[in-house]
Amino acid sequence: MTRPSPSPRAQARSAARLAAVQALYQQSMEKTALARLLNEFHQHRLGQVIEDEHYADAEIDFFDDVVGGVDARRDELDEIISGKLADGWKISRLDKTMLQVLRAGTYELVARPDVPIGTVISEYVDVAKAFFDDREAKFVNGVLDAVSKQVR
Repeated sequence: MTRPSPSPRAQARSAARLAAVQALYQQSMEKTALARLLNEFHQHRLGQVIEDEHYADAEIDFFDDVVGGVDARRDELDEIISGKLADGWKISRLDKTMLQVLRAGTYELVARPDVPIGTVISEYVDVAKAFFDDREAKFVNGVLDAVSKQVR
């Protein structure tokens, strides 16, 4: 049995999540101010063609909420994530991209009760698969599942 195609809104939110993780990664590496970061993504990334690759149209307000929310609540999110890591693991040991995936997913679980838990987890597992192999995607699944049990 085939899964139905996602709605245009679901596709736009998926694109927003992937772009949010990319923006958060860029911010962590370059210390880009939030307003400048959002403007750069609005003007030059979301829905644009870069090097013959079309970036999907993203739900801009959703992208802005995730990026801005993670930026504003980073310490709170990191504390929640840290509490779900195995003994002896510190958040500083996580790959920088992995950390952004977990921050964005945790933000949605904490601050977006309008988005179902299963959707959040599934979407960020898919985002993880864009950067990592199945092992890391399963890690994202496990951490976000544990976070969801705490915050919802």
